[in-house]
Amino acid sequence: MKIKLVTYSLIIFLFIIRTSIAQNHENVNTWANFEQFKSANEKLSELKNGEERVVFLGNSITIGWEETNPIFFENKNYINRGISGQTTPQMLVRFYADVIDIGATTVVILAGTNDIAGNTGPMSIDMILNNLKSMADIALANNLKVILCSVLPAYDYPWSPNKNPNIKIPKLNSKIKKYAEKADVYYLDYFKALDNGNNGIDKEFSYDGVHLTLEGYKVLEPLVENALKKVKNRL
Repeated sequence: MKIKLVTYSLIIFLFIIRTSIAQNHENVNTWANFEQFKSANEKLSELKNGEERVVFLGNSITIGWEETNPIFFENKNYINRGISGQTTPQMLVRFYADVIDIGATTVVILAGTNDIAGNTGPMSIDMILNNLKSMADIALANNLKVILCSVLPAYDYPWSPNKNPNIKIPKLNSKIKKYAEKADVYYLDYFKALDNGNNGIDKEFSYDGVHLTLEGYKVLEPLVENALKKVKNRL
């Protein structure tokens, strides 16, 4: 009953988002960018019994992972669904299209930094958290395994300065971790692995203080693979 109530509430929430966007004369398909992966999604084969599909959902950091180190995604059941610049409300709107409807069995969610940067307008930490919780709730209601990632360190944003991500990101991560523990989903702490001690990322791992270099992604890869092994073994 609880899962049905959560699912029903989320459907209403998504309808409200779509209606709000329409009222502002903006096309929801363009705003959420459903077209980005529409063709690729249609070409995916249906899973056979016992097969798994891991979807990496996120922004430029996620899609940049495959662009920077495509070998990590090759010959695996990994599907990258990152869209540059996106925020959590945009990902929430396209969550069914790019995660549920393509047969994902596990979703790795890495999102929130663009919200803090204000890419789609001002967002409080709790608003970001609620979007992440909504995505996780949808996934759980559809029997997916969920890996919620911490937001990566960032001392400042080159394209949106003075937003204090060095202060806000740790606060958001603390709330993500608390929710993950309560919801019994896996919390993957990328922040701790990349933090230079000043809530930022060193140049070795990031070329602009936000987006990762190849060496930066190599730090994340064993962490996420270990997380995937752990959630696979969960009942």
